[in-house]
Amino acid sequence: MLNVTAPDTATRPLLPDVEQAEAAIVEHYPRLVRLAYLVLPPALGRHRRVLTAHSLAQRALPRGRRDAAATVRGGVPGQRGDDVGGPGYAYVRLRVLRSALEAGLPLTFRAMPRRAQLPPALPQAWGLRLFPRSGGAEELALDQWLATLGGPGRAACVLRALERLSEPEVIRVLTEAGVADPAAAVAESGDPAHDTLFTSSEFDPCVLQARPTDLLRRRRLVRAALAAGAALAVCGALLALPGGGWGADGAAAPPYARNAAAEQALDPARLVRAAASRWSTSSRTDFSAWPARGDRADDADLLRRALAVWARPGSGVVVSATPGTPTGPPMGPAQLLYAGTVDQAVVVLLYDGLRVVRYAEPRDGTAGAALDFARTDGASAATATGLVLSRVDGNVRYLAAPWVTGVALRDLLKPAGAPAALRLTSDGVTPPFESPAPGGSCTSWNALSLTGDGGARLVTDLGELTPARLTSGAPGAERDVTEAAEFGDWARIVCLLPSVRSHGVRTVNAWTYAKQPLPEGDGTAAWLCTRAETWQGTADRVQAQFLAPGAPLAAQAAKSEGSVACGPREPRVLAGVLWKSRAGQWYVLAAGSAQFASLSVSGGGVNGSANGNRLAVKAPAGAEVELSGKLTDGTKAGVLR
Repeated sequence: MLNVTAPDTATRPLLPDVEQAEAAIVEHYPRLVRLAYLVLPPALGRHRRVLTAHSLAQRALPRGRRDAAATVRGGVPGQRGDDVGGPGYAYVRLRVLRSALEAGLPLTFRAMPRRAQLPPALPQAWGLRLFPRSGGAEELALDQWLATLGGPGRAACVLRALERLSEPEVIRVLTEAGVADPAAAVAESGDPAHDTLFTSSEFDPCVLQARPTDLLRRRRLVRAALAAGAALAVCGALLALPGGGWGADGAAAPPYARNAAAEQALDPARLVRAAASRWSTSSRTDFSAWPARGDRADDADLLRRALAVWARPGSGVVVSATPGTPTGPPMGPAQLLYAGTVDQAVVVLLYDGLRVVRYAEPRDGTAGAALDFARTDGASAATATGLVLSRVDGNVRYLAAPWVTGVALRDLLKPAGAPAALRLTSDGVTPPFESPAPGGSCTSWNALSLTGDGGARLVTDLGELTPARLTSGAPGAERDVTEAAEFGDWARIVCLLPSVRSHGVRTVNAWTYAKQPLPEGDGTAAWLCTRAETWQGTADRVQAQFLAPGAPLAAQAAKSEGSVACGPREPRVLAGVLWKSRAGQWYVLAAGSAQFASLSVSGGGVNGSANGNRLAVKAPAGAEVELSGKLTDGTKAGVLR
C-alpha cells in the first residue's frame, strides 16, 4: 500500500539539476527500465509491461530546471557509497519506482486514475508484439513467484537484487517511495539466494523479440474501419448536398433517398391526370375519376414542392391526419386532383388510392406549409362528392366532384327554411360559407345539398378534408335526407355531432327506431340512434337519443365507440332515460328496436317489466337502475354502452 502523506519538509533536500537527471537516465537507462519492468504487475502482460517500463523511465525526468522550493514526497536520498549514479540517479530511480508502484494500484470509480495506471502514450508499437527473450526454467519459476507478490514486495526484491542495497537502505527507499509498511515488504521479498537471476535476459526489456499481432483480427479491424470511414464520408456528402437537389423544394427537409421509385413518385411530370369526362364512363366513381383542375395545375415548381414536402415534411410544415391515416410518402406517382390559388393560400390536392393529401403554402411566398392527410379508400359516388380546399376565418370552401351539377346551402337547425343555391366556379369550387362551429353555442349548422349522379346528397363539415354524408333510415336501408320529417329529426340531433368531429367520419346515419307515448298524456317521444361510421371502419361511434315532445334538442341517452349496434351487423339498439313528467313525477323510460319482445328494469328502488319494446316505470329522482331486454328469439340483450 502506498503512503500518500509526506514527511516534514525540513528534511527534504533540493531537486537535482535537470541536466543531472537527464544524464542519469541516459547513462542508466537499461537499469531503470529493468527495475520498472520487474516492479510492474505481471498481469499487464509482457508487451504492455515493456512499453510501460520504457514510458516510466522516460517520464522520470523532472519538469523544472532547478527549484529550491519544489521537492518530492519523502525527499531525495543523499549520495551513498552504493549509489554509484549519484543524487541524480537516486532521484530518477525513486520516481521510476513510485510510478511503477502506482501502476499496480487497482482502478476505482472513487478517484481519478493516475497517469501511471493508464496505457502509455509513448512509446508505441503498431502491428507488433514486443517481449524480452525467453529464459530457462529457473527464470520462469522466478517470474511466476514474482507474480504472487504485491508491488512493494517486488520492489524490495528488485532493490536488493539489482541495486545491491542493504535491508535498512531498502526500507528507507521504500519509505521514500510511499510504501506504508516497508518492513513487511522486505519480509515478503523472500530468500536472496536467487538474486542473480534478476540480471537474466528474461527480465531485460531493452533486448526484445518481436512478433506480429493477430493478423486475421487486424484485417477485420482494418476492413471495419474502412467501412466506417466510407459510411461517414457518404453521410457527410449527403449532408453537404444543397437543399435544391431536385429543384426548389420549399419547406421540404433535406433529401434522404435517391432511387428510381422515389424519384418517380416525386416527379411532377409523372403525376396521373384523369380526363375531364372519365367519371362518366368509369366503372369506379370515386376520387380516381376526378380530373385535374385549378389555375396552377401545370405549375411544375409548385407540384414539385408539394410532392417533396409530402415525402419528407420539414420542421416548418404543420402535418395533420385523420385517425387511422398513414402519413408516409406516396408508394408511386400520385394523381393530381387540384392545384390553384384559393383565398390566401396556394393549394394542391393529391390522391394515391388510399389517401387524399392537401398541401397548402402561403400565397405571398413566406415560409411554412401545411400538409393534411385523409383516408379515402372505399369511397363511392355518394362519399366522394367534395373535398375541403380552404378554411379562413370560420369559413370553408369545397371542391365539388365533377358529377355535381348543383349546390345548395342549408341550415339544419331551420328544417323548414329554403336552401340557398351556391354557384360553382368553372373548376367546381364553392364560394366560402360558414362552417359549423367546433364548440360553444349551437345556433346554426350549415350543410351542403349536392345534386348530381341521380340524387341529392346532404354533407356537412366535421373538421376534415372529406365532408361527412348525412343519411336517414334503418341499418342496411340508409337513404339520403330529403323528407321534411327527416330534416326535422336532424334539426334536433345535429348539435350532438361535435362529439364525432375530427374522428375520420365517413357517414352519419340517423334512425328513428321507436316512438313512445309518454305517461300522463304528455305526448309522444321519439327514440333515435345515430351511427357515425369512419373511413378506417374500426372506431365507429353510436349514440342513442331521446326526443321529448316540444324539446328543441334531443338528449343523449347512451353512447358507444367501436360498437356494431345500429349497423348492418347488429341492426338493433336499446336505451333508457330518467324522465320527469309535467306533473313532476319521475319515470324510467326505455325503448328498443323492433327485435325486442320485452323489457325489464330493476335496482335503485325500481322494479318493473313490460311486454313489447317500450317501458315506462315510476322511479325516485336520481334512481340508478339496470335495464335489459329479451329479443323475439328468446335471447337476452343489454343496453347500448
